[in-house]
Amino acid sequence: MTIEQVLEKEIEESKRWVDLEKENSTYKRDLIMRIELIYWVLENLKNPDTKICNLIESKMNEVILTINRTYSITEADKLHTELRIWDWIFYQVCSNIIKSQ
Repeated sequence: MTIEQVLEKEIEESKRWVDLEKENSTYKRDLIMRIELIYWVLENLKNPDTKICNLIESKMNEVILTINRTYSITEADKLHTELRIWDWIFYQVCSNIIKSQ
């Protein structure tokens, strides 16, 4: 299975859970964020000149810097969730790239 297929499958699964979640909850918000970030990665994977691992790592560093500057627990919680999603994506995409090389 290609990395694109893995990510698309994750989007489908996340969408299914979003549809099942009737109330606006943290879980639903996190699923929607996951879908958006995966779509962003898929778009960037279309360009063969993109160094996707460096790009994802840069996004992760931006989130870490923002967390370090945040004094709100609520805002920091959202950012930690985003960082965990980036971490999962980074592992999926970059471990696959390393294996293929």
